[in-house]
Amino acid sequence: MVTTACPQDDNPLSYDRLDGEWLVWYQVAHRFERKVPSPDRADIRHSIILELAIARRRDGQPIPILRAYRIASLTIALYWRKEKRKPTILSLDRQVNIGDGDTAELMSTIADDKAMDISAWIDAKTWLLGCPIRLVQIANKKLAGESLTNRERQYLWYYRQREQNSLFAS
Repeated sequence: MVTTACPQDDNPLSYDRLDGEWLVWYQVAHRFERKVPSPDRADIRHSIILELAIARRRDGQPIPILRAYRIASLTIALYWRKEKRKPTILSLDRQVNIGDGDTAELMSTIADDKAMDISAWIDAKTWLLGCPIRLVQIANKKLAGESLTNRERQYLWYYRQREQNSLFAS
């Protein structure tokens, strides 16, 4: 199946200047290139034509059209396999929409289990809700200026050590 192209085109890079096997290979590639996203179509077209040329050189005889379709199909399958194996990487410096037309860096939207809620930390009542009752009683005694017993000092020391160790562990 040898067809000739229209020789009126003056563009030296035009596919209309192909003839013989190269034109057939172009037609095969053109049929399959629509199976990939449009930015990659020119690349896949050339990859298919190149694979067909390599197969022709290896075999030393013309490639039957059904085999050419099979080679083109394999080239498309390998393209998609390579695409699916690419890691998806997002930049944390990228701006994202957070609603109402506002944007923020993606990094600032990531939740952190160890992060402190500053407004709740400043509010002493919230802190006191999570505190042991005995420790609150000792703190009130200290605020009143009363002296602590040895057991109260020991309890306060133990609690401070426990909190200090949890800060160093994280």
